[in-house]
Amino acid sequence: MNEARQIIEDIKKGQIKPIYFLMGEEPYYIDKISQYIETNVLEASEKGFNQVVMYGRDVTIDEIVSSAKRYPMMSERQVIIVKEAQDLSRTIDKIESYANTPQPTTLLVFNYKYKKLDKRKKAYKAIAKNGVIFESKKLYENQVADWIVKMLGAKKFTIEPKASQMLVEFLGTDLSKISNELDKLIFVLPAGTIISPTHIEDNIGISKDFNNFELRKAIGKKDILKANQIINFFAQNPKNNPLVVTISLLNSFFVQLLSYHGLKDKSKANVAKVLGVNPYFVDDYVMAARNYPMRKVSQVIALLREADLKSKGVGGNSLGVNDILKELLFKMMH
Repeated sequence: MNEARQIIEDIKKGQIKPIYFLMGEEPYYIDKISQYIETNVLEASEKGFNQVVMYGRDVTIDEIVSSAKRYPMMSERQVIIVKEAQDLSRTIDKIESYANTPQPTTLLVFNYKYKKLDKRKKAYKAIAKNGVIFESKKLYENQVADWIVKMLGAKKFTIEPKASQMLVEFLGTDLSKISNELDKLIFVLPAGTIISPTHIEDNIGISKDFNNFELRKAIGKKDILKANQIINFFAQNPKNNPLVVTISLLNSFFVQLLSYHGLKDKSKANVAKVLGVNPYFVDDYVMAARNYPMRKVSQVIALLREADLKSKGVGGNSLGVNDILKELLFKMMH
């Protein structure tokens, strides 16, 4: 996040490199940097002759290099953006020769999503020497809530921990999806708002009472009635509550609970640090640990794996999604 921001700040200051190779598993920042260049480097009057967008599936490295070597027309520089450049992965090493002596009046951008250049290759070293290589890494799930807080903080908003967790559990680690939903909230809410679960429910459509976070909490407390109410809600809204996501999140919770049992220092700060959770949620682990001793936690993890297999048609005797979840819930909580 900071590296991407710094690249954009440098471009704003006119510190522009001839090559930007944007690569990695997380497309969000690749798109952000590329969009900034596409929108801001050239004046509107300069773009007609001096800005070109290419697609990796439609061009060769030789064609890209040929375009990059041209001089701009009535402009200080030209901009060439190669989108979906990962489609050129088999021949991308051929860019080495150009990268060694890039055209100083050309700004060449590669959007190389979901892949990355081998650092040992000459092409990587040439680009790193004369341009910018940016690797956009996928965030781990336990990092996304902090990312949401920082994104909203930059817009003068704050968010309650439960509300950010609802977004993570519903949208996963896809930063583009999360950013789109945050934009909706920013549009409808006044600056300075503390975003609550109710705001999430009202504006994004994620139930604040019937979601995986509340299911996990109910199971931890052994609140059988609440847990059953939630899974019945899931059964009525299967598209928004896929079983594979529920099982995955419950498995993560119980794996963390196993780690909790093994901790000598169970202070809130240490638990939050070791488990990678917001301190706000530590009490949920304390409560669950009372209800699920270490041996039972191990059994629950085995039950979750069994349910996962059944959801994929292995040994489930064609049980429906709701039946698998009800059976799982009964075995976990008894």
